[in-house]
Amino acid sequence: MSDRLRVAVVGLGVGFGHVAAYRELSDLYEIVAVCDPVASKVDLAKRFLDVPHGFESFDDLLAHDGIDVVNIATPPDLHVPMVKAALESGRHAICEKPLAGSLADVDALAACEQQSQARLMPIFQYRFGRGVSRLRRLLEAGLPGRPYVASVETYWRRGSDYYSVPWRGRFETELGGVCVSHAIHSHDLLVSLLGPISRVYARVATRVNDIETEDCAAVTLEHENGALSTLVATLGSVREMSRLRLSFENLSVESGQSPYQPGSEPWAFEAASEAVQGRIDETLAGFDPGPELYAGQFAAFHASLAAGAEPPVTVGDARAAIELVTAIYHSSRTGEPVDLPIDATHPLYHGWIPG
Repeated sequence: MSDRLRVAVVGLGVGFGHVAAYRELSDLYEIVAVCDPVASKVDLAKRFLDVPHGFESFDDLLAHDGIDVVNIATPPDLHVPMVKAALESGRHAICEKPLAGSLADVDALAACEQQSQARLMPIFQYRFGRGVSRLRRLLEAGLPGRPYVASVETYWRRGSDYYSVPWRGRFETELGGVCVSHAIHSHDLLVSLLGPISRVYARVATRVNDIETEDCAAVTLEHENGALSTLVATLGSVREMSRLRLSFENLSVESGQSPYQPGSEPWAFEAASEAVQGRIDETLAGFDPGPELYAGQFAAFHASLAAGAEPPVTVGDARAAIELVTAIYHSSRTGEPVDLPIDATHPLYHGWIPG
């Protein structure tokens, strides 16, 4: 593997956030191409980024030599066919959330990755915040003890300007609402910290905007290790914030309240005793989490490829996120709890789009 990977960024909306991370990691990555169906975006990106190649057609991009990684940041309904095509062309694929609109599609992409020489990494950049990295180090050392309860709050605001973009607010193109396009990052972060889910009970509603998809949700989770957690999400909050709170046997933890970077510092750690606090201080002394968010995830991806290891976020991680979404929709529609894992016999295995 070349020390410096050549990246093509597809989708020049959200994709510009990825561009900044790749430029921060210029010793690891080189952006060699951009792609978007809007020609003016392609021309602007080429000039602004000094990128040699620009494409309006995804097929034309894949036909171009000299690309190692295809970074997909397009509307959600395009993710599955683009990821599949990138893997089949032998390129590594990095894809924004949601990876897919059904467990069937996630499982198909997992099979495609297994048949390919390339790797697929879904994006869950919240996992790489410096605050949550400190908690993860404490968990690896076994200091927090048994998890008891946790809560995740996603209080965001989206209005008519956001939904003026034609593909948003529609199941066919955005694939879902607040549980799919907004809170999914924080929900993934919780599962990565507290462990797999065994049961879901959920209610969703559309109360803020005149859209097809949900913009409010309240969810109760049981985890396999016995911990309980709650998820609350809305797109109608006047003040935007995101927050995670976790209670362990030896430690209480609370994230910061940055709406779009809850994994970043500051995180508050309150130990049950002075002895535990001393062990925490010792464990975290000199600990440097390294780059965070997109840059942190992309740096870890490069390291995984160099080592021949699994990506830092796997298709299995994306499946867990899509499984939770599937359970939320099914529970909300039936009024019943949903037990996990969900397999191919489940009524929503092939998707949750109504009708």
